Amino acid sequence: MVHDRWMKWTTAAASAVCALLLALIFFGRDGSGWILDSTRLQNFKIVFISIILEALPFLLIGVIISALLQAFVSDGLVRKLTPRNPVAGVLFGTLLGIVLPLCECGMIPIVRRLMRKGLPAYIGLIYIVAGPIINPVVFGATFQAFRSNEDLAYSRFYLAFFVSVALGFILYARLKRSPLKEDRPGSGTAAASSHADHQHSHGHLHHEHHHNHSSHSHHHDHSDPNAPFVKKLAATPSHIADEFFEMGKYLILGSLITGLMQTFITRSSFAAVADHELLSHLFMMAFAYALSLCSTSDAFVAASFGNVFPPAALLSFLVVGPMLDLKNTLMMLAVFRKKFVLKFSLLIAVLVLLGSLAFDRLGFV
Repeated sequence: MVHDRWMKWTTAAASAVCALLLALIFFGRDGSGWILDSTRLQNFKIVFISIILEALPFLLIGVIISALLQAFVSDGLVRKLTPRNPVAGVLFGTLLGIVLPLCECGMIPIVRRLMRKGLPAYIGLIYIVAGPIINPVVFGATFQAFRSNEDLAYSRFYLAFFVSVALGFILYARLKRSPLKEDRPGSGTAAASSHADHQHSHGHLHHEHHHNHSSHSHHHDHSDPNAPFVKKLAATPSHIADEFFEMGKYLILGSLITGLMQTFITRSSFAAVADHELLSHLFMMAFAYALSLCSTSDAFVAASFGNVFPPAALLSFLVVGPMLDLKNTLMMLAVFRKKFVLKFSLLIAVLVLLGSLAFDRLGFV
């Protein structure tokens, strides 16, 4: 009840702010004196709209794939294709982005749908972390941006791989229940064992069956393998619309906050920490979190700071940004439990920081 009330007011506030922004954008500079000076307001509008336009296509692709999975892929097929061995499962989640390359904006609805169908939680979470970096599109963009420093480009993918694998084994060992909000606290996690995977999948589906009678109509299951093809196809648009509006409001809110932060952070702030080994890493990680750039374009932003920050700090920026950013955190909070998102985010940050420092000491960058 508290969460629903909080969500209601948050959505209303975000809608009001977005309506105000649209009014400012429509009226142009004549309305710029309401909030900011004309230069900052113009910068904010550019950043806010560019983030939305950059992320929206990937989010739409993600919810379309999620809806198709819901309608046409059965729970049994997902469990059949999922590796039972934890080593194979970790590698499967880490390298899944190579065959299913998506931006982080589109992964969360897909992973949620697959987890409801029986995918072990640790595999889905690894895919959220590794997929935005370890995929062919980001490969090409990164090497194009760092043609003069290929060692840094290679280090990005090596570090992302090692962090994802380490994270996967930690989740497999420590995750005792499903992180999804809709799951009951007592349900077993798919990370425990193959037997637990099977029981968790059935337990969650049983819970989802009861939940279908609640107000969350978008959780209805239309993936009956015996249902006619026309019925499955007819159910797909409703899934697309439900998930698009559910995840889209978090994307807009995250883009709004990100745009404000980018508008008020000046380049002079960088010089104060660039020469400090630890602070330069922490600053660039926080900067990547705040910028919330798409993983296909963040390499070009990082390359522009090559004459200010050391390569190791740029490595932290390149790895933590796609794994963890502001808009993605808000979207995760809509799907996963709050305490889990906090612990998960801290674990990613620690692993990336330690990995970047180790790569720097070993001379890889």
